[in-house]
Order: sequence, then structure tokens, then C-alpha cells
Amino acid sequence: MSLKTRKINRIGILTGGGDCPGLNAVIRAVTKTAIFDYGLEVFGIEDGFEGLIKKRGRFLSSENASGIINVGGTILGTSNRADPFRVPVTRNHKVVFEDHSQKSLRHFREWKLDALVAIGGDGTLSIANRLASLGINIIGIPKTIDNDLSGTDSTFGFDTAVQIATDAIDRLHTTAASHHRVMVLEVMGRNAGWIALYAGVAGGADVILIPEFPFRSDVICDAVKQRARKGKRFSIVTVSEGAYEFGKSPVIKKVDKKNPYPEKLGGIGERITECIEEKTGLEARVAVLGHIQRGGSPTAVDRNLGTLFGMYAVKFLMDGREAHMVCLRGQAIESIPIGKAVNQLKRVPSDFPLVQSAISVGTSFGY
Repeated sequence: MSLKTRKINRIGILTGGGDCPGLNAVIRAVTKTAIFDYGLEVFGIEDGFEGLIKKRGRFLSSENASGIINVGGTILGTSNRADPFRVPVTRNHKVVFEDHSQKSLRHFREWKLDALVAIGGDGTLSIANRLASLGINIIGIPKTIDNDLSGTDSTFGFDTAVQIATDAIDRLHTTAASHHRVMVLEVMGRNAGWIALYAGVAGGADVILIPEFPFRSDVICDAVKQRARKGKRFSIVTVSEGAYEFGKSPVIKKVDKKNPYPEKLGGIGERITECIEEKTGLEARVAVLGHIQRGGSPTAVDRNLGTLFGMYAVKFLMDGREAHMVCLRGQAIESIPIGKAVNQLKRVPSDFPLVQSAISVGTSFGY
């Protein structure tokens, strides 16, 4: 056993940001690898960084990590609001923000933790990177259904979200065909269109709208009318919540000043539906998947990817890698500095093979 390995005796683990299929698979892999392969103690921090701020957590045993690989959500709880550097506090009916990072650092030391495994998306990992600069030994694991983290080919949770969205498109096909309607499905993804693209292609959507390619409403309506002229009496439109019309801005559903991402996207599906009815005279309906995409049992792909990420996270920690994020590159599990992983959003390029394939089979992207 190396000197570096002996310095780590107890590790913490937390899940931050929105819940995501596969989180428990990662918790299981981290906990069991740490205990079985390295003889470490594992301490679960509850509700993401909120647990670090408020000092809430518990020790995890191999028994705690058994029987959870197929379970959605996270047994540790999570929070998409907690940030030790920006804690919202209401004073005089106004929301102000305080820096509780030193208090969080003190809790980390009082728990006698030697390292921290932070599981999350760009927000969680950006916070982890700042905590690393304060001296905490951190390894990150990329989690998001949006698949928008640069530095990794894929994030766990994405495959499950795509499968759920694809199933929804399959079901909308029967309703659309029966009633001769245009069915619009709005899916998640924030400012990246990966879910809409992958589910739209897999589900045979006729129109796919994503944030990377601002659309024109006339192009969408022309695509739908052309199908109708050819005797195809229904159409399927898959739209990412962050998609927007050329020259305009994304539709904001509401603003939550306490959230690190205060502007909540949503509503573009309804607008497109109204536009199609108005400009084509065809009957249209909208369905919004929302949080259904983040819940439920993970697919085999996400269970396996989560297991790989969890095992390698512990291995990389014991190898002495600090402030790194585990990543998938081809078929290999590697790591890169967290700062590089969160410095830019991974978005769909125009020359992406799946985009070109969709165009080749007649799918419209609205531009």
C-alpha cells in the first residue's frame, strides 16, 4: 500500500443538483469499492452541499449500498439550491447571499474526512472545484440527464432520460395517427438539445427543435403541411425546453432567485402548438414530460456507467488524483481536471452524425 493510499482512511460522498437515474448505482459502487478494495470508511453527506453546510450525514456500510442499483433517485437526498459559497438568506423581505464555505470546510474536518466524492452536473462540479481550491481533496463524477458536461462522452442518467422520452414519442404516435393531429412533445435539456435529438431520432419525430439551431416557425409549419399534402395525416414534433425561434429568446416559465439557475425554462411546446394551429389550420396538442424524465429505475446502460464511474472515482482518489472528474472517452474511463470539465457547455454541433442522419431521412430541424 502506497503512502498516498494510507493517507486516505475516510471518504465522504454527496449527490448534488437534480435527481437522476443511476445515482444509487454510483453510491453503491463508491461505497463497496472503498470498503472491499481499500478498507476505507464511507460517510454519506445528506442532501448534497446542504448537508455539508448544515452538518448532516451518516456512515454508510456495504449493507446500506446493497439492493439499490435498480432504484431511482438517491438514498442520500439532494438539493439543487445549496451552494456553500452562495447561501440564500431572507433579510428585510429581500434575498441576500452569504458565504458559508469556511463553515462547510470546518464540518468536513470535524467529520475527519480525507477526501470527497462529489456526484453532480456542472453546478455541483463547479462548486466542488472551488472547494478543492480551499484544500479539500475532491474527485467528481459527471451526472446529468442533459448530457451537457464537456470532457466526457456521456453522463449517466442521459440514457434513461432518452429512453423515457422515446417511449413517450411512441405513445404519442398512436394518438396522433388516430386523431390526425400534430403532437408536440416538450422534453428537458436546458440549453443543450441532446435529449430531444436522441429521442426524436429514435422515435421517428418529423420535426426536432433544439437550442443549438434557432428555428423559424414558417419552416416548421411548412414541414407539417407538406406531410399533410402527401397524405400523412399526422406529425410528431419533439422540442427541447431551451429551443427558441430565430431572433427571439428562450421561453422562461418562472424565476426563482434562490436557485443557482434562477430562470426556469418551459412553455415553448405550448407556443409551437398554438403557432401550428394558427398557421396551418391543423389540430395540434402538446405534451410536456417534465420531471418524469428524471425519475424511475435507470436503464442497464446507466447502471453500468454509474458502476464504472463509482469504482474508478475511488481508484483515482487512491492513486492521488485531486480535483479531477471521472470521464468516459470512447470505451475507456479516464479523468480530467474538474476545471476543464465545467469551463464550457457541451452542445450539439451542426455536423454531429446523428443530426446529419436525421436530415437524410427527412427530419426537419426548423431552420
